Amino acid sequence: MIASNRRATHEYSIGEVFEAGLVLTGTEVKSARNGKVNLSDGWVTISDAGEAYLQNAHISRYTHGSYMNHHETRPRKLLLKRKELNKLAEKTQEKGLTIVPLKMYFHGQYLKIEIGVAKGKKLHDKRESAKTKEADRDISRAMKHNRR
Repeated sequence: MIASNRRATHEYSIGEVFEAGLVLTGTEVKSARNGKVNLSDGWVTISDAGEAYLQNAHISRYTHGSYMNHHETRPRKLLLKRKELNKLAEKTQEKGLTIVPLKMYFHGQYLKIEIGVAKGKKLHDKRESAKTKEADRDISRAMKHNRR
């Protein structure tokens, strides 16, 4: 895995998850192989033409690139099937739902991104999820301690 958006799982409750390909330039792929990717400020938009674009995801400039290096936060086209695009477009029309990037990884030689349909959490939801996480952690510690 190259990058993950840990902030997304804290800020949003994730519904459906999709895997998409990315249209990238050569210097972007080389920079991603070096792990210079930040997805925390990114989101996905669906254009009027029915295409998905990854907005504001930061892929750093390639250090050995020339004057033809890429712009760090340019919109990047996502490769999805038509059914998936239609489903995402339908979901974004609902109030309160957005599409956020979750993970970026290599699947063979291809760079893939995992995107999820997300609904924003309220403050009490964040507190509740933190409590359940802490309780799960305590339970696993107790179970591990009992096994010894």
